Amino acid sequence: MIAPPRRLHPRPRIDRFTPSAASAKLSAMDETSTQAGTLEKLSGTIERVTFHNEESGFSVLKMRVRGHREMVSVVGILHDARAGQYLSAEGRWVIDRTYGQQFRAERLQTSAPTTRDGLTRYLASGVIKGIGPAMAKRIVGRFGEKALDIISRQPRRLLQVDGIGACRQRMISQSWNRQKLVHDIMVFLHRHGISTSRAFRIYKTYGEKAVEAVKENPYRLARDIPGIGFLSADKIAGSLGIGRTSPLRAQAAVEYMLGEYAGNGHCGCQRSELVAAVTRNIEIPGRVVEEAVDALVNAERLVAIESEGEYDLIYLASLNQCEKGLAACLTNLANDLHPCPGIDVEKAVKWVESKTGLTLAAQQKKALGMACRFKVTVITGGPGVGKTTTVNAIVKIMKAKGLSVVLAAPTGRAAKRMSETTGMTATTIHRLLAFEPATGRFKHDAYDRLKGDVFIIDESSMIDVVLGYQLLRAIPQLASVVLVGDVDQLPSIGPGCVLRDIIESGAFPVCMLTHIFRQAAASMIITNAHQVNRGIAPRLTESRAQDRPEADFFFIECEEAEKIASIVLRLVGTEIPQRFGFHAVDDIQVISPMQRGAAGCQNLNAALQEALNPDGPAVKRYGWTFRIRDKVMQTINDYNKDVFNGDIGRIVDVAASEQEIHVRFGNRKVTYDFNELDELIPAYATTIHKAQGSEYPAVVVPMHTQHYPLLQRNLLYTAITRAQKLCVMVGSKKAVGIAVNRMESRRRVTLLKQRLMEMSPVARE
Repeated sequence: MIAPPRRLHPRPRIDRFTPSAASAKLSAMDETSTQAGTLEKLSGTIERVTFHNEESGFSVLKMRVRGHREMVSVVGILHDARAGQYLSAEGRWVIDRTYGQQFRAERLQTSAPTTRDGLTRYLASGVIKGIGPAMAKRIVGRFGEKALDIISRQPRRLLQVDGIGACRQRMISQSWNRQKLVHDIMVFLHRHGISTSRAFRIYKTYGEKAVEAVKENPYRLARDIPGIGFLSADKIAGSLGIGRTSPLRAQAAVEYMLGEYAGNGHCGCQRSELVAAVTRNIEIPGRVVEEAVDALVNAERLVAIESEGEYDLIYLASLNQCEKGLAACLTNLANDLHPCPGIDVEKAVKWVESKTGLTLAAQQKKALGMACRFKVTVITGGPGVGKTTTVNAIVKIMKAKGLSVVLAAPTGRAAKRMSETTGMTATTIHRLLAFEPATGRFKHDAYDRLKGDVFIIDESSMIDVVLGYQLLRAIPQLASVVLVGDVDQLPSIGPGCVLRDIIESGAFPVCMLTHIFRQAAASMIITNAHQVNRGIAPRLTESRAQDRPEADFFFIECEEAEKIASIVLRLVGTEIPQRFGFHAVDDIQVISPMQRGAAGCQNLNAALQEALNPDGPAVKRYGWTFRIRDKVMQTINDYNKDVFNGDIGRIVDVAASEQEIHVRFGNRKVTYDFNELDELIPAYATTIHKAQGSEYPAVVVPMHTQHYPLLQRNLLYTAITRAQKLCVMVGSKKAVGIAVNRMESRRRVTLLKQRLMEMSPVARE
């Protein structure tokens, strides 16, 4: 039996809206007039959009109404608010303690403006790409009240306007047509009781057939649209008349729950636990859930796997295919001849030592010999034990033998570090496999394999079963593979525990590097990391930096979570840059165990952004303000943009008239439509899980008992080992103690180890 998943609700950014201070004001109003009876009606022109939340639609508008001397303040829910639009409102007058008289609307409806002034302000608001304030004046000056009709029905006539060429005309036309389609989708979704912030993604996925697709099966949104989960799709289904015990709903709920388990790292789930979880959390009778599981198994969307004599383990078909395929790929690779010709390992060691000027330890020599002899080899160990030196030695020997060596890692930062330490080009696994947008697949697979003789993959603990299968099936059958990583770090974010399962299967040679070299042993970062890994509390000295100029690890004790945030702010903003010379944004990374809480990433990001980058062009979307020069992180794999989950970049431009921002990732500049900004989050602070595979010159780690659900040994170990030159921990000694003494309470559900053992029953030497 496995415990139910820790997260049985959608991720906060995706399926929940946390009311802003402004919308909270709405519910706290003192209504002193017209509390009952028929609704009053107002109509007029939107003069100014004071506040608009893209996620909830909550709006505060200034409206010019005939018969009212001053502009009227209107509050309510509106999916899109633009200055210049004509607005009809139904509601009641209220008195707000702070803002005075307001019209609280229960229903709001907009229509296109008809006056020249309204049209100019509407077009200048950024509603259409390619039209800014100056261009809006020229278009209305040329076409008058017919401007919108010209854009909609005769877009070629825009070429008559000074400054509009063929390229801009196409941009304007496409933006207008898309805006109309998205508007229809938003209205449809709003009518069925759901936030419309995901309408743009629905349009991008289904195009003109979006509404038709949603009506046919609203639950497909949860499978097809990033950011829309089962709970959101379920709201639409209910409003469309799909019953709560419908087989369609039950099947979607089963797949959703398995997806939640996968989100917590499990490849599958025991059938009884799956049925109980769906029954408990989605409130569907167990009999209906059982029938849904059987139907999905018969449809081959799920796989029932025998465990302990019963078919009681349920996998998503895609994860089962990946896990089986990964085991088969590794086994088949290992059973072939090594591409490296037979060599005298002792002579090879002496040769590489003469080339590098280093003396290899016994364990490093053993690892080098394994890599030259076996097709699949694992090299693992903590910081300071010589993994990098070992990899460099393997690279030099293989290249000396005329073999082609390919270096890759799961993240861009890990690949960059690999390039710097080896002097060779290294790439991310995703870019190595080369995604092709036209086909929706990686270019390199079992039918079009990669080129190379030896593949060395760093940070292998981050590889999940899906990425592992995609990579291994693309490696040539005659090539060898060296997997390098720290098995004691946090497991992959995705499902599976690939590196640990490979090691524990005994099917492949493993070299565990444990000797800490003298230079590394002088670092408190490395010493404390190894102590934590052995279950020993780290040295939490609170000596000031000027008393220990050589020190690289500091602890600042603070019992109050709210004060931790202010200390972190001071450290990043002034103290660390002044004392150690690190750049506050480029060199220092705050990593926290959790998103929530006073010392969580969400609160810290907001505070750090305000302190480090308060000014400049900005756009507000999805609960965040994105400002030029902000540090941001990609949250999903976007193969079309060639950016991946965990990539960190800097915003270099906010183009309001084009409704785009430009983000620089390394040497590449990537463009995001404003409606795609849910792919990004501020990255001044990030979770320790997200920081896996990356190292930073300096890290600041808040640790508090508020983080209790995630406090465990491998999380603290991973946090400390993210620091290259400086680690500052801020928090309570009790929280650190809890983390040191808590091992991962439950293993992930995965069959990779067993499958490898079955395929390779005799462990290699």
